[in-house]
Amino acid sequence: MIWHDAKLRGRGYNRAREILEYAKTSVGIKDGAVAGRSAVKWFVQKILELDAELAVVEEQIGQRCQEIPHVSNILEISGIGENTLSGMLAEMGDISRFDDVKEIQKLSGLGLVASSSGKHKGETRISHRGRKRLRCWLFQAAKSAVAHAEEFKELHIYYTTRADNPLKKMQSLIVIACKLLRIIYTILKKGTAYDPEKMRMDIRRPEKEAAAA
Repeated sequence: MIWHDAKLRGRGYNRAREILEYAKTSVGIKDGAVAGRSAVKWFVQKILELDAELAVVEEQIGQRCQEIPHVSNILEISGIGENTLSGMLAEMGDISRFDDVKEIQKLSGLGLVASSSGKHKGETRISHRGRKRLRCWLFQAAKSAVAHAEEFKELHIYYTTRADNPLKKMQSLIVIACKLLRIIYTILKKGTAYDPEKMRMDIRRPEKEAAAA
């Protein structure tokens, strides 16, 4: 059955029974079999217990997250769920301690730094310094927003296909993660509603440029 599910064809089927019979009589399958099964059961039980504890912690974080003013406005962004937002806010801490969104961007390791040495000037890249978990949450949020929110999807397509300085997919997701961070910061600071049309303002459409000319 495993062989079939793995879609192994050709000589694989012919030798499957031979391999199975050999495995039944091999020394390795007998030695420590009881202890091995006990160990597996122990690990499975521990994983289930940890999953239950994690679920309780996530629920508590989610409840505290809902107490933060204007959080519901952020959840209007398609693809941004309570767990993702709770993870980001838990890593950021009190938003009021930041005077500018660039401080949080630096904290997440998404701040831009020049990669250069001596006379050689390299490309600009993110620093990767700061809170790795916050950076991961922001990146996952960007991926989810691109997958579920039409405005983010359009922006991602624009960044990666524009004629002038097209970005690679990973670069585009990093830019979108930073933009998402600015949106979250602005909503929490000012209590503004989320406006998907503002996301599309970065997209330069040929027909609009032609009309402006």
